Amino acid sequence: MTKDKKMVAAISAVMSYINQEQAVPAQATAEAAPGFFAPAPPVKMWGLSGRQAQMQFGNQMQLKMFHGANFR
Repeated sequence: MTKDKKMVAAISAVMSYINQEQAVPAQATAEAAPGFFAPAPPVKMWGLSGRQAQMQFGNQMQLKMFHGANFR
């Protein structure tokens, strides 16, 4: 008996979540003006440079560009 109640509760929760997800885009399009887009956030150059350096270092390690006892 309790197993059936739990199953019904779980199914109703999932269906409620799905219905809420489907309702959100309809509300968002009704509120937003046509052709209006929010401005993009500013680019943080220090963070971008740091991520690029980390990716480049990892790529160089994969290509085995470092030789010698200092890097082992």
